[in-house]
Amino acid sequence: MKTQIKRSLFLLSLAFTIILSSCRSEDDLSIDPPLDANIEANSTIALLMKRVAANDGSRDNVIDGASNLSVQLPVTVTVNGVVINVTNSDDYEDILDAFDISEDDSDEVIISYPITVIFPDYSTIEVNSDSELSALTDNDNDNDIECIDFDYPITASFFNETSDTVSTIIINNDNQMYGFIEDLDELAAVSINFPITVALADGSVETINTIQELEAIIEAVDGTCDEDDNNDFNDCNANTYTTTYFEDSMLACGDWTIDKLKRNNNNLVDIYEAYVFTFNADGTLLVTENANEFNGTWEATGAAGDVDVTINVVGLPDFNDTWNLCKINLQPVEKQVELKIGTDRLRFGSYCSDSTDADLEDILEDGAWIVASYSDDGIDETSDYDGYEINFSDDGTVFATNGIDTNNGTWSVFANDGKMRLDFGTEMPFQEFNDNGWDVITVSNTEVTIHNVSGGNNSNTDILTLQKL
Repeated sequence: MKTQIKRSLFLLSLAFTIILSSCRSEDDLSIDPPLDANIEANSTIALLMKRVAANDGSRDNVIDGASNLSVQLPVTVTVNGVVINVTNSDDYEDILDAFDISEDDSDEVIISYPITVIFPDYSTIEVNSDSELSALTDNDNDNDIECIDFDYPITASFFNETSDTVSTIIINNDNQMYGFIEDLDELAAVSINFPITVALADGSVETINTIQELEAIIEAVDGTCDEDDNNDFNDCNANTYTTTYFEDSMLACGDWTIDKLKRNNNNLVDIYEAYVFTFNADGTLLVTENANEFNGTWEATGAAGDVDVTINVVGLPDFNDTWNLCKINLQPVEKQVELKIGTDRLRFGSYCSDSTDADLEDILEDGAWIVASYSDDGIDETSDYDGYEINFSDDGTVFATNGIDTNNGTWSVFANDGKMRLDFGTEMPFQEFNDNGWDVITVSNTEVTIHNVSGGNNSNTDILTLQKL
């Protein structure tokens, strides 16, 4: 077993996520920010946030049986003679499918060593055998909170004693949040920039405006959901979903696509990649695939926590059945609804935002905008766009000018997945924004925030906030 690699200090990478603002003293900052935004090291809220952000070791218990650590992917396992290359969390279900090949097999997961495991604090260690893995397993020491998740990015401000400035940190994921909380004692006069949003285990999303509200909601939901810390891998988790909640969830988005479809151990998702499902309030269902249309019906029945969904579409027998409602996840960016029958799975996904595509288009077309902030994989590049005004036209063109230089391009919002496309050609500096995959995070009449994730393991994250003049 190799020596444990400790989590890199958050402060070492802070330079890549800081936006410097006006020069002020620590005394000024301690007066200006409201007390309902301040956070201190070892405070109750700091410890709660740390538990929320901790690495969740239970989601891969089907591999390691350990809730206090997770196996770094990719990893290769053998189950009942079937070799499975696990490259992402969706592949965990391939292991479950292999369990069901026969009633007489052992359902043993044989891990191909060496592997790397990740602890709650994101430190890692190389493991070379089952005995080494067993020695690290401590299911009584699983203290993370899984019933609530932060919606990133989140920003925080602190007094930078080196430069005598107020600095803003952009936090993009749980790993960075954990490091930020760990290093609070090395930062001065820290505050969270509210509002933020959090996602609850039932799929709902809450807007949080103060530290006190955040502390209250974390304490309220802690331990109220099934955190999957047991080894009941084929369960669908206890839930309290009602037919009304399911219906409202499906009607909230006009277009749903197929994220997952497994029938009789066959993965069929690629067959239906171009199919779009529209659930109507009158119980009818329209499925389109390019120029083809399929008509059907949908109905939800049953009591809270045991909802059945009957789907019947003429010409699409792979979907026609009575499914049990398994999970609803209504994140601000991506929505997911999962159904199951035994080992069969059907998961719908949608990228509809809280505002419609038409709303976003109307908002952007109404007036001039500036780049309020732009973070390129954690590096603040906002100053590159100082002095530029951006104008979006209803003919799909966009131009940005500072009175001397003008960048011309095109833009659109895709109706099928809610993503925004920007293309400024090769003109600098706006060619940095060229992408077909900007996810819309927040929309208001005066501010729009989008982000784009690229690279292996979602390694590169760009965040762009536009502010109306």
